[in-house]
Amino acid sequence: MSDVTAVENLVKKHQELKKEIAKVIVGQEQVIEQILLSIYTGGHSLLIGVPGLAKTLMVNTIAQTLGLDFKRIQFTPDLMPSDILGSEVLDKDRNFKFIMGPVFGNIILADEINRTPPKTQAALLEAMQERAVTIAGKQYKLNKPYFVLATQNPIEQEGTYPLPEAQLDRFMFAIELKYPSIAEEIQVVKSTTTDDEVKINTLFSAEEIIEVQHLVRRIPVADNVVDYTVRLVHSTRPGMEGSSDYVNNYLDWGAGPRASQNLVLAAKAHAAIRGKFSPDIEDVKAVAVGILRHRILKNYKAEAEGITEDKIISELL
Repeated sequence: MSDVTAVENLVKKHQELKKEIAKVIVGQEQVIEQILLSIYTGGHSLLIGVPGLAKTLMVNTIAQTLGLDFKRIQFTPDLMPSDILGSEVLDKDRNFKFIMGPVFGNIILADEINRTPPKTQAALLEAMQERAVTIAGKQYKLNKPYFVLATQNPIEQEGTYPLPEAQLDRFMFAIELKYPSIAEEIQVVKSTTTDDEVKINTLFSAEEIIEVQHLVRRIPVADNVVDYTVRLVHSTRPGMEGSSDYVNNYLDWGAGPRASQNLVLAAKAHAAIRGKFSPDIEDVKAVAVGILRHRILKNYKAEAEGITEDKIISELL
């Protein structure tokens, strides 16, 4: 199949996928699109929102429609790395046997990831980056495709451990979930308080998703789009030659090269699901906020003046 046909197929499949997810999830189109973009490009996503906005249900529904193995890990202050990765136990013949932990799946929901100490958070790092885990000196490969979708509660700061910057950088998107509108909430209440059971159809297989990921990487990008992307990421770094006063005033540090890579990949996927065969600058702008917001660090002045990361990125765009 040619890449042109493959892109046309992806457009059709993506529309069907959105309809299928909408059977269960009301609204949140932008959130769902960003999660799907990260899946089409092989990235990970961080969902930030107050409790009770159906984050788990959303991820579970997406996993079902994609035909992937879904595992949920509830992060708590007493969770140990072995609870995530698995551990070696002695079997009846007194041989060590490895029992796989919940990290061995296709879609891993790391629920409330900031509720657990850094040692346990770090257990996910190798899995996210290398798609493998090392136990007792032996490396185990994870199944492909592999995605970590982590959720973080922004309120209730008590008992939370902020994610280290190195780990935040591993997430392609940081996606903010907002409260539903009144009309959407009415729809949610009506659909969830009856005895009707919604049947979700599986539209992809693991192999098809891997093929989509290869397709996205094969999409060509014009030099001016790459140039714009790198300049945009460069403009977030304070104290550099050509940094704007705005950035120098409000940021402690900016995004690294991984942001540029993720922006180009996400722009390719954003273009592909719209039937375009190459991304333009508009595609980069469309994904910029979700990719940059967790990679820039505001200073105390921005905090004092109530300036958000999203506002800073909008200024730069």
